[in-house]
Amino acid sequence: MQLVEKAQIMDSEKIRRALTRIAHEVIERNRGVDNLALIGIRRRGVPLAERLSRGIKEIEGAGVPVGILDITLYRDDLTTLAQQPVLHKTEVPFPVTGKRVVLVDDVLYTGRTVRAALDAIIDLGRPECIQLAVLVDRGHRELPIRADYVGKNVPTSRREVVAVHLEEVDGIDKVIIQEIND
Repeated sequence: MQLVEKAQIMDSEKIRRALTRIAHEVIERNRGVDNLALIGIRRRGVPLAERLSRGIKEIEGAGVPVGILDITLYRDDLTTLAQQPVLHKTEVPFPVTGKRVVLVDDVLYTGRTVRAALDAIIDLGRPECIQLAVLVDRGHRELPIRADYVGKNVPTSRREVVAVHLEEVDGIDKVIIQEIND
């Protein structure tokens, strides 16, 4: 199986604008930032959550704490990943109980990653509510999950992959669609 780049759908400027819009929407929906926290799903959800936090601070003048969530042990496909899955640390330096939590990820696809993340957050405490922010929603849901905040909706086929590249992880900001070539 080979992945072939089909199209670039977002560059650094489009990613920046999408995150700025999401920051405004988060503030508006939550009537400010009191009792608000962001939790990024490892890997690319973390830098997106950090960028959102900075954007919210620029707009509101008040910071929003950011946590890091590793969902490896909560995945329903854990046995198919590897004999010894690589575990990373969950770092949520604030109590989630009673907080308005915005869960942040790069791509929403089947909904299974988000389901695993919800389980992981609930194990940390009982938030007032959990909202979901994603950079790209590509459809094809297998679970009844939807994002509250979406940077871009991108209809795709199941033979396509949406790849998010971020400066903090990959050295470049871009979102591309790749096609599976057998």
